[in-house]
Amino acid sequence: MELWDYRPDVYDRGKSLDLVGYHVQATDGKIGSIDEATYQVGESYVIVDTGPWIFGKKVLLPAQVITSIDPQERNVFVSRTKAEIKDAPEFDEGTFKEPEYRSRIGDYYGRFPG
Repeated sequence: MELWDYRPDVYDRGKSLDLVGYHVQATDGKIGSIDEATYQVGESYVIVDTGPWIFGKKVLLPAQVITSIDPQERNVFVSRTKAEIKDAPEFDEGTFKEPEYRSRIGDYYGRFPG
């Protein structure tokens, strides 16, 4: 499966659900809330504001790491631990849309199963 696409059983593009503001749950607890989300085929990701958890930093997560969405509770569940997310390449507001940055993120998240 493509790291930059939502899993077909998780997100239905036809329903146009906006994930901004949803809480993000790692496999071992809450990491923050979604600040920005994209829905383009092959280029989808979410940017999570971690608040006080990592001192107000943001992290970029490829759409593929999202394992389920609960619209009633406004939760998004991801297949990574807090430590795996915290250790990811640092989010850079100025370069996060560039291919080199996305490649680094893809290499990092692509080495974990699930």
